[in-house]
Amino acid sequence: MSFDFDPEESDLFRIEDALFADTFTRENRYRFSGQELKITQTFSSNLGVAAPVWEAAVSLCQYFEEKKFDFTGKRVLELGAGTGIVGILVALLGGDVTITDLPTALKQIQLNVSSNMPAGCRNFPRVRALAWGKDHHDFPSDYDLVLGADIVYLQDTYPALLRTLDHLCGEGTTVYLSSKMRREHGAVVFYEEQLPRYLEAELVHRNDCENISIFRGTKKTHAPFREAKER
Repeated sequence: MSFDFDPEESDLFRIEDALFADTFTRENRYRFSGQELKITQTFSSNLGVAAPVWEAAVSLCQYFEEKKFDFTGKRVLELGAGTGIVGILVALLGGDVTITDLPTALKQIQLNVSSNMPAGCRNFPRVRALAWGKDHHDFPSDYDLVLGADIVYLQDTYPALLRTLDHLCGEGTTVYLSSKMRREHGAVVFYEEQLPRYLEAELVHRNDCENISIFRGTKKTHAPFREAKER
């Protein structure tokens, strides 16, 4: 894996919209699992923190690369996708992917999908709006995997996120969440106390240098989607 820009030069996560008063774009290239991605990030007050590729998303892509994931035939939904980098990689690795975020982020995601998916690709990702706790019932409950990178950051949104996860996850669903573990945002409480009420969750990867953890969760009655090295 390689990339040429670190969007987390500081430990700030939720940046005030005023910092994006002037709109500009940045294009960066990443390589995971033999796939080269060209990701455009549009920094503006409209997109705010949905604009950058955050380190937790890079870490989740690295994790999939390290574990040699094969998503062929898997139905996958990404929550709070921002740039769409995770969902795009999963689609390139064979997944049947739906990439979601709030409506303001969809144009950026669609641009990146169009820039990275081969013409005539049979598993071209779908890009859809999904507001947690509001329109999650417009989506099915039988995905193989539900993914999220740095979506655990604002405590007021946790109940809606949990309701959404509860709806999206059937008995055959596995969730992967990658998070910067900022105590001031309640991330530790979310993973230690709140998420376990809904899912059987376990820590599967820890990056102490970046303070990033990746958790895998399943409905408590179902064995998790097995990674390549575990088969």
